[in-house]
Amino acid sequence: MEELCMHRVAAKFVPRILTADQKQQRVNVCIELCQLTSDDKTFLSRVITGDENWVYGYDPETKRQSSQWKSPTSPRPKKARQVKSNLKSMIITFFDIKGIVNKEFVPTGRTVNSGFYYEVLWTLREKACRHLPQLWREQTWLLHHDNAPSHTSVLTHQFLAKNKIAVIPHPLYSPDLAPCDFFLFPKMKLKLKGCRFDTIEIQAESQSVLVTLTEKDFQEAFQKWRRQWDHCLHAGGNYFEGDGSR
Repeated sequence: MEELCMHRVAAKFVPRILTADQKQQRVNVCIELCQLTSDDKTFLSRVITGDENWVYGYDPETKRQSSQWKSPTSPRPKKARQVKSNLKSMIITFFDIKGIVNKEFVPTGRTVNSGFYYEVLWTLREKACRHLPQLWREQTWLLHHDNAPSHTSVLTHQFLAKNKIAVIPHPLYSPDLAPCDFFLFPKMKLKLKGCRFDTIEIQAESQSVLVTLTEKDFQEAFQKWRRQWDHCLHAGGNYFEGDGSR
């Protein structure tokens, strides 16, 4: 092992084992986004990005959160294994480089299908009008979301085309290239881990966490998004997190 400089490592869990075509799609999208940012300095400031995710009534702490200080002679602390609660609520959030544009919870019993997402986009359109009045009048604001079925449905495409809302491309199976997945939801959930809530408290606490995020936080998220494109390109379209790229 020493002579060959070998050591054992655990496998890295990834969203999916990517095919060659999927890796190439990731590369192509990142090249396109890098080019758009280079050609238009206002590009990122015109983007509203969003997604939906579950927040749980109880989400166990991470190993780092549950770690404790101990002396050399004290026994290692023990903690019972716990799992996420069945009680949960889905939040849909959209934000831009300045802050939250729209947030709402999916009513109990409803699913985020094309019909529901159509309603969400109507609300977002009205919020964008107030949040980005000049860009809304000029019809130059841009929407970024992933490839969930409700986001790519015929009804959604018809709404976006009718309202002249341009959509930024997003490659398949790429949460590492979605600001909600690598920035917003992890930040929100980290502060909720280890606490127990009922449905009303989940929603209230989730929103209170979002309120604490500053404009600087959102600006840094968009700058990190740019770096993610570079990491993806250097990795040849492979997932890059945990490979020493950052």
